[in-house]
Amino acid sequence: MSDRHIQDALFPDAREAAVRADLVGYRGPVACNAAGITYRQLDYWARTGLVAPSIRTASGSGSQRLYSFKDILVLKVVKRLLDTGISLQNVRTAVDHLRQRGVDDLANITLLSDGTTVYECTSAEEVVDLLAGGQGVFGIAVSGALKELTGSLEHLPSVRTDVDETSTAGDELARRRMARKAATA
Repeated sequence: MSDRHIQDALFPDAREAAVRADLVGYRGPVACNAAGITYRQLDYWARTGLVAPSIRTASGSGSQRLYSFKDILVLKVVKRLLDTGISLQNVRTAVDHLRQRGVDDLANITLLSDGTTVYECTSAEEVVDLLAGGQGVFGIAVSGALKELTGSLEHLPSVRTDVDETSTAGDELARRRMARKAATA
């Protein structure tokens, strides 16, 4: 085996890491823990469409939502915006805008607000211009939330999205449900 092949195995490139990240999802309680919100908030936001899980939605009794890393990042930003007193309507507008961006794009955004309107800044010059105009009262550096989230999710349980939970690789409860469903069909 060549030294280059060994090094590739130890240090995969960024694209491989991104593909692996797309294969990981987080259940509701983990998303709550990482975002610093209650399960009641998570449930309400999912039902009203504020922040819905992008990997898997709840499809009935016993099913569980599955949130992506980006979903949890948006949950964390929403919590911070609401904690500062931004109206839910303005938070919805900001979230709709954030959903259109990739995680890498989100890392370069600073959200500033005057208490009513949320402004997106992607450079230091934009932040200075906004503050010089007397607009900004507080700011949220999305990159800071991204770093916090990356650290906290490393120690929390995740679910592989490329494994069918009802297969033998899934948990025992899922297998029992499938067996019961098959018996009644």
